[in-house]
Amino acid sequence: MKKKLLVSVFLSMSPPNNFYRRLKSTLDISFIRDKTRSLYGTEGQKSIDPVVFFKLMLIGYIENLNSDRRIIEMASMQVDMLYFLDYNIDEKLPRHSTLSRTRKLYPEDLFVDVFSWVVHLCVCKGMCKGTRQAVDSASRRANASMDSLIRAESLDYLRELGAVQR
Repeated sequence: MKKKLLVSVFLSMSPPNNFYRRLKSTLDISFIRDKTRSLYGTEGQKSIDPVVFFKLMLIGYIENLNSDRRIIEMASMQVDMLYFLDYNIDEKLPRHSTLSRTRKLYPEDLFVDVFSWVVHLCVCKGMCKGTRQAVDSASRRANASMDSLIRAESLDYLRELGAVQR
């Protein structure tokens, strides 16, 4: 009942063009459960849902959050992100350390392949522009010509890594 209340309140109060509202209705990443099924056991403490894990990774990517702690902090304070994750406002998100442990569970090639495909789907659905931006935090004079600067696309960057082949 509570979950339905959050959903109905959020949907009635948020604008239809809210990014995470649109992303949730546009992006189907349920395929991740099948791709990662062999990595999860059936006994012991229940693990984080792999779809929720990759949605949290996507939030970190989209919001340019560079730590698991920041991802969890941000997602726990934003109703639209909770809605995207299928969490209620009073449900606790996984601990930030769970994200680190889960990331280590996945073989690197599987993580890169799945995450790259999720980003690719977002770009194809028009949810992300596919551009990458990097900011140097050190204030230094650069010895570079402005004419030599080039713009790199995220998808091109991922292709260079061999992560996106579709």
